[in-house]
Amino acid sequence: MIEGLRRVRPAFLASVTSADEASLALAGGADVIDCKDPSAGALGALSGDVVREIVARVAGRLPVSATVGDLPPDPEALVAAARAMASTSVDIVKIGFFGARDPRPAIAALGREKDPSTQLIAVLMADQNPDFSLASELAAHGFIGVMLDTADKSNGRLTSVTPAGALAKFVEDAHARGLMCGLAGSLRMEDIAGLASLGSDVLGFRGALCSAGRQSKLDPTRLAAVRLEISRAREADTAQERSVA
Repeated sequence: MIEGLRRVRPAFLASVTSADEASLALAGGADVIDCKDPSAGALGALSGDVVREIVARVAGRLPVSATVGDLPPDPEALVAAARAMASTSVDIVKIGFFGARDPRPAIAALGREKDPSTQLIAVLMADQNPDFSLASELAAHGFIGVMLDTADKSNGRLTSVTPAGALAKFVEDAHARGLMCGLAGSLRMEDIAGLASLGSDVLGFRGALCSAGRQSKLDPTRLAAVRLEISRAREADTAQERSVA
């Protein structure tokens, strides 16, 4: 199911806070259901019980991912958080790496200690001077992908924090190492076409799907609008590939 996301780019990731929001995202055409508590930070974690409710509601129809929270890159803490979230039966556990501390020891510990069935995706913070060379480290330690997001939403959206050339290099480096690649961070409708053209496997949304900011409820109309724009970007990419061929 996860590998299927690579075949049609970009996949539409919708972050949800409850099983009811997961139902809205399913109906709105999301490709990935992402469990997140936006009131608890950039990658705020939902409780295990809520994540289990979301997994049960989705019932295998789409991949489900979940964040473990805005934690420091401490190996012991991240391994424990990843194990706890993996126990909810989500398909993907997302690990954010925040701050200037070297994340390599934590990456190695996560790769060493994870269950073989656990799929890990790293999330780097575009507004914290991330080290894109970590892609090789992540691939070496069994991560299946890497995303770029923003830690402080008041700093602006991803496309204003990171130049297009740097985003293109991030996607290229991830793919060169066999990693799935995702882009997120206060993305808006007008960002979709440009980011889709970079070849990112996933585009992630929360605030653009909500009625009044990322901590408010999902809006079905906004979900449908983002879904439509992503479909248009896919069609444009397909048409370009055909013209080149």
